[in-house]
Amino acid sequence: MDADVSDSPGTPADPERPDHQAGGGPADGTGDPSRETPRDDRSGGESPAGEDPGPDAGDGAGGGGDGTWSARPGRAAGGRRHWLRWTALGVSFLVLVAAGVGWWLYRKLDGNITTDTGAAAELKAYEKERPRPIARDAQNILLIGSDTRSGDNSAYGRDDGGSQRSDTTILLHLAADRHSATAVSIPRDLMTQIPSCHTADGKATQARFAQFNWAFELGGTACTIRTVEKMTGIRVDHHMVIDFSGFKDMVDAVDGVEVCLKEPVDDKDAHLKLPAGRQELNGEQALGYVRARKSIGDGSDTERMDRQQKFLGALVNKMQSNGVLLNPTRLYPVLDAATKSLTTDPGLDSLRDLYDLVRGMRNVPTEKVQFLTVPRTSYRADPNRDELVQPDADRLFTQLREDEPVAVVPAEENSGDSQADHSSGNERPAEKPGSRTGSPTPAPTYSGSNAADDPCGT
Repeated sequence: MDADVSDSPGTPADPERPDHQAGGGPADGTGDPSRETPRDDRSGGESPAGEDPGPDAGDGAGGGGDGTWSARPGRAAGGRRHWLRWTALGVSFLVLVAAGVGWWLYRKLDGNITTDTGAAAELKAYEKERPRPIARDAQNILLIGSDTRSGDNSAYGRDDGGSQRSDTTILLHLAADRHSATAVSIPRDLMTQIPSCHTADGKATQARFAQFNWAFELGGTACTIRTVEKMTGIRVDHHMVIDFSGFKDMVDAVDGVEVCLKEPVDDKDAHLKLPAGRQELNGEQALGYVRARKSIGDGSDTERMDRQQKFLGALVNKMQSNGVLLNPTRLYPVLDAATKSLTTDPGLDSLRDLYDLVRGMRNVPTEKVQFLTVPRTSYRADPNRDELVQPDADRLFTQLREDEPVAVVPAEENSGDSQADHSSGNERPAEKPGSRTGSPTPAPTYSGSNAADDPCGT
């Protein structure tokens, strides 16, 4: 082996040979030609016996005659390219897996939702008599809590053949600018005009003056929507029906909701036993809390609706303050729980539709998520029933229909409440015929609550 050929990079040049650089080559490429021959032969031929040329021996000298390790950049670049290829493949694989899982989750949630095609067909048949929408981009959604005892809900009462009742009905108005949301409860015992509807087997019912929740029992969701539209003059754009099981699972999905009890509760019918004070309820406890009547407060349906409204406000506050609406990993369990027991119209029967709805609400300040009950008082013919208080009720319905702001304050602050025991609007001051006032009549306020209220009032 030629002494001038170095197998290790950076070997110092022979001090007796100043015309050579480290590595054995001539400094200017003009040395003794005979000394270049062995290196040329070696680069093109086999390595001497017993000497491993290395995996890249042929590549290092074939291009320029320098066979040192320090002059082989191709080896490092090739390794780098090899590593980048595997990294790209790994990232691509993870992206595909994530996309597959995401698509599976989307399809699962999307498939949970039940579409109410029957109600859509019934409403289409009566389209000509339905109110026209007035405020563009505003939305009115009817939320119905069904107290059916069939299926998973059998633990909460006897199933009398699968009949359905509306335990809670709320008309949710979303302002066009999405800066406020107003939820109006409609008492189930409110006396109102129910139009002729069709039962599940296609038979037509007679129009009647009856308590509001008969509409759902007689003709289902479509009959309830038409009853609300006739009562309020407001076009219902969408509807959602959720049962006991879905409500309970939603509360569990957000890890409970905080309430405040003035007195301890022990209600066997509602499956509820709680101490007094501030506490966080799980799904089962929350269901008993919003359903209980005789064991909490004065036992009236009025008090129960106020309690439901405050609980829903606390639920909204929990979801917004904990970032649930902005965190996909926390939002998924909530959507999964909701969609499993959710029945909607075709306009809200996909996960994308629901997501768009939630996205539109997530920027609404909690103090602008308001809850109230339609102005009503005891029905004069039966104190166990309710009737609307006029003109307060029509004034509220006009504000919602025309997307005007609605002012809601706690009952104790609403000194001008025309019905102290009910959620009612302020009476306008009486004016003499022909008189003119220098300022417009102030907008009425209604007794209620908002999502920012503390459950203990502190």
